[in-house]
Amino acid sequence: MPRVKGGPQGRRRHKRQLKLASGFVGGRKLYKQARSTLEKGLTYAYRDRKQKKREFRALWIARINALARENGISYSALIDGLKKAGVDVDRKMLAALAIERDGLFTELVRAAKSALGSAAA
Repeated sequence: MPRVKGGPQGRRRHKRQLKLASGFVGGRKLYKQARSTLEKGLTYAYRDRKQKKREFRALWIARINALARENGISYSALIDGLKKAGVDVDRKMLAALAIERDGLFTELVRAAKSALGSAAA
């Protein structure tokens, strides 16, 4: 059986991958190197889309914790108190409130403390 080289389809595939690799430095303009670098880059991109979510959540928690402690309550107690008070606000919004609307955040802390106080009694 004779060997088939792929002709136009192969060239199209190579051009598509080289176009994705445009901007890469060094020998990445060569197909073989561009393909391996591109695969690695796409792997990192996939992984980091997941990690980005984790990192932002950790950042929000750190911000909330810092301002909660300024108001005399720990992060875990604040979250527990807000749940018991029936305040349904996610960590992203809490972090934004803590930074931008300090007075409103203080009100939420007060609500959490009162909910914890009534739960303990």
